[in-house]
Amino acid sequence: MGKIVGMTGDESIAHAVKLCDPDVIAAYPITPQTIMVERLSDFVYDGDLDAEFVPVESEHSAMSCCYGASIAGSRVFTASASQGLALMFEILFIVSNARLPVVMGVANRALSAPISIHGELTDQLVCRDTGWLSIFCHDCQSAYDTSIIAFKIAEDKEVSLPIMYGIDGFIVTHALEGVDTLEKREVDDFLPPRDPLYFLDPDNPISAGLLTLQDSYYECKYAQLKVMENSMKTIKKVQEEFGELTGRFYDTVNTYYAEDADVILVTQGAITGTARTVVDRYRSKGKKLGLAQIRVYRPFPSEDLKNALKDAKVAATIDRSITFGAPGPIVYSDVKVAAGNGGPVVQSFVAGIGGRDVRIEHVEKIADRAFETAESGVEPKEVSYVGVRGVEF
Repeated sequence: MGKIVGMTGDESIAHAVKLCDPDVIAAYPITPQTIMVERLSDFVYDGDLDAEFVPVESEHSAMSCCYGASIAGSRVFTASASQGLALMFEILFIVSNARLPVVMGVANRALSAPISIHGELTDQLVCRDTGWLSIFCHDCQSAYDTSIIAFKIAEDKEVSLPIMYGIDGFIVTHALEGVDTLEKREVDDFLPPRDPLYFLDPDNPISAGLLTLQDSYYECKYAQLKVMENSMKTIKKVQEEFGELTGRFYDTVNTYYAEDADVILVTQGAITGTARTVVDRYRSKGKKLGLAQIRVYRPFPSEDLKNALKDAKVAATIDRSITFGAPGPIVYSDVKVAAGNGGPVVQSFVAGIGGRDVRIEHVEKIADRAFETAESGVEPKEVSYVGVRGVEF
C-alpha cells in the first residue's frame, strides 16, 4: 500500500487514473471538473504519464475522440460535468452500443438554466438510458478507488461497456481529504492491460457504425440490454477483488445499521456522509434508523436494494435532482419499483438542488417525517422539497 495523501476529489481521480496508464485522454475543461484533466495534462507534460492528451474544442468532440481512440484499441479516459455532459449526449449512445469501455469521471453539477456551477446529481442521472454503467461516489477516497475499479469493470470482456462515475460538485470535487493511495505495482497487478473485445485492425478489417434497419435494430438493442444486465456479476466480482487488495470493500448498495431499521434513508453521493451522522445520533437515542447508499446506479441493483429494505417500514429517498411533470424524482421512482408490493412505504424527499446545503437538521427532519409515516402506515401523496425558501417543510 502507498501512503495517505491530502487530495481534493478531482485530484484523487487524476492521481488514480494516472496509475491506470490510459493511452488517450480527450478532454474539455468545465467547472468543477477542470482540475481532473488539468492534473492529467500536467502528468503528461512532465513525462510522468505516457499518454496522448487531446485538448479538444468541445465536449462533443471529446467523446467523439474517445470513440475513435477506444475502437482503435486504446485505454481511454475523459471527464465532464453539467452542460458539458449534455453536449456529449449524442455520442454517449454510440459509444455504449459499440461496446467501447471508455471511462469518464463526472463532477456532478446542476444543469442550466439558470446557470449554476454547484453540485447536484441531475447531469449524470439523466444519462440513465444511454447504455453506460453508472456509479456515484460519496467522498475523495471512494472517488480514488472507483477510478481504478471502473477501468477493470469496463474492460472486462464479459462487459466491455463505457462507465461514468460521479462526485458532487465542490462538495467533493474541491474538498480536501486524506486519501489512502496505492503503489503503481499494486494497480498493475490488479488491472491488466486492455485486451479489446474487438478493434479496428488493417490486417483484419471490420465495419463499424453501420446503418441498421427494422430487420435487426431491435435485436441490437436487446443484446445491449442483456450485456448491461449481466454486467452486475462482474461489478460485484471486481469490487470484491479490490476489497481483498486494499481492505476497502464496496457493494452495489452500501448499508449502515439497515438490518433492524424501521426507517432507512436511501442516498447517493455526498449526502451519504451527513446521513450516516444522523443515523449515529438516532441510534444513540434508541431509534432504529438505517442507511442504504445506492452506489451502483446502472445497472440498477434492484435485488440488493430490495433485500436491504425488506424489513423496514419506510424507505426515505433523498434525491439531489428534480424531475418535472412526473409522479416523483428519478431515484425515488427506481426505488419504489425495486421495493415492490409488500415492501416498505417509499417516501420521497428532494434536497440539495443547485448545491444548496443539506445540513444535519435537514436530514433529521426527513428522518422524523419518515418515522411519522412508519407510525401512521399511510403513504404521503406528495414529494417533500427540503430547504426551499418560502416552502414549508
